[in-house]
Order: sequence, then C-alpha cells, then structure tokens
Amino acid sequence: MKHVFFAAAMNDDGIYHPLSQDNLSEEIQNKGLAWVHLDMNHPDTKPWLESELSYLDPFIIDALLADETRPRITEINGGALIILRGVNMNANADPSDMISIRLWIDKHRIISIQRRQLQAILDIQSDIREHNPPKNAGDFLCLLMSRLLFHMGDIITKIDNETDKIETKILKKPDKSLRKHIVDIRSKAISLRRYIAPQRDVLIHIFGTNLGWIKQSHQRALHESYDIITRHLEDLESVRERSILVKDELSNMLNEKLNKNMYVLSVISAIFLPLTFLTGLLGINVAGIPGAENANAFGVFCSLLFGLVVIQYFIFKKLKWFL
Repeated sequence: MKHVFFAAAMNDDGIYHPLSQDNLSEEIQNKGLAWVHLDMNHPDTKPWLESELSYLDPFIIDALLADETRPRITEINGGALIILRGVNMNANADPSDMISIRLWIDKHRIISIQRRQLQAILDIQSDIREHNPPKNAGDFLCLLMSRLLFHMGDIITKIDNETDKIETKILKKPDKSLRKHIVDIRSKAISLRRYIAPQRDVLIHIFGTNLGWIKQSHQRALHESYDIITRHLEDLESVRERSILVKDELSNMLNEKLNKNMYVLSVISAIFLPLTFLTGLLGINVAGIPGAENANAFGVFCSLLFGLVVIQYFIFKKLKWFL
C-alpha cells in the first residue's frame, strides 16, 4: 500500500499494533482506535477514501483532497473534519511555507492526509513505535496540536533572534544590504501569522464543541495550546512591528549619513566658489590682467586666496555652518 504512510490500531491500555493491507479495512470499521496516514500525491488515495469511507459526506473527502486549504474545523455526526498547518522543517525549505495536515477524526478512527512530510506527524509516529501511543482520539488531537506548536515555537524564536542580530548590525554599521534581510523577516512573520491565526480559531471552536470524545482533560490540554498559540501570535506581531521600526531606523541612519556627506560637499563648494571665480577671472587671455608683468604676482595672488579662505572660515563658523 504505497499510498499509506503509516497505519496502526491503538487501545486504552497504550498498546498498539501496525496494520497491514489485510486487516486495515476491518480495523478502521471496528470500535477500537485506528489511525491511517495517507499520501495525498498517490493516485490510489482518493479511490481508497471513497471505498473505505463511503459512509462520510462526499464534501469531506473533497475537503481532505483539496489543493488549497486553510485551518478550519467542521463537525459532522460525532466526528470532525480538521485542517491544520505546521511549519516546514524539511531540508532547504522555508519554514514559513507551512504544510497542511488534513484529518477526519471520530471516536474510533483517525484518517490523516499530507502532501509533504510534516515533522509533527513523524514525532507522533515515533511515540507510537516507542510504545507511547495516544489512547484515544482526543489524546491524538491534543498531541498533534502540541507538536505543531512546539515546532512553531522553535521557528518563531529563530526569527526573533534574527531580528536581534540585524538590530545589532545596524547599530554597529548600517548598510543598505540589510534592508533585504529585514524584508525577509517581515515576510516570514506575515506568512506564519496568516495560518497560525485561524488555527487559534480552530481551538476556540473546539472549546465549545459537542464531540463526545473530547473530554475535560483534553479541554485543559487544548486550553494550554491556546495560550501557547496566542503567545506565538503576539511574538509574530512583535517581530512584524520591530522589523518596521528597524527598517525605519536603518533608513534614517543611511539618510543621516548621506546628508552629512552632502553637507561636507556643500561647505567645500561654498569655500571654492569665490576662489574659482577669481582664478577664472584672472585666467582669461585678454590685455589688462593685473600683475601680468609682475614676477611676484603669483605669490601675492596665492596669499590673497589663502586669506580669503581664512575669512570664509570665520564667517562660516559665525553663521554656524560647521556642525
């Protein structure tokens, strides 16, 4: 079954056994808890869902296989269609390119589908193989939400640290090349918040749910997840606002540097303007130029220019042109 990534049956005693093609159909129909994790990219996935879960409303299967998704929850007949997102922890991937995990959960079965590998799912599979499986559907949902938020926290912390480093670099040596890094950080924060915010709405919906397999202990665990995801959103908002302030500070420092350079050039130009006028005036080739026949005229003229510069210096200083 190449379209099945993982399949296991679990019970209240914390015991699990893997499912094969021979007993998969039977196990997902009985009263025990069974989890089947499917590959959305495989062509056999849709036919399998339509045959094994024919009792479900067709729109659920369509939602599980939809190309574009956002976090949501829909309750139907004691079960729930739940779509969540997790950060992309795959090699050479952008963590803000969040991966969708689609689930149908009821009291006895969990059907999950993914298009790309999600670290939170691998964590749960590892727990199951180490004989620490969730005992019921509520435990599975709480564990999944916890693992999703754990990896989100790691990424958000890294983004926050990147912002700190850029702030330090700007204070030490502002450079316009840092603008790209600031824009990248802000873009990551916006992308993450785009999917994490509706994920919090999913939790809010679960708090008022009538699903019988969501017990009070699960509600408490999900309330903790709600607090964590709220902190994540606040941290992302802080990063977004800080990136705006850092970009403004960088622009101000670069403009200040540019203005300082322009100021220096303006002062130099003001000093050399009368000198240029005098040298240009005396450099024309017409009769009657003063000192043309005097051997000391050049030295006298240079002394005159030097004296003019000294006079300009005191005038500029009195006018407070020198900052």
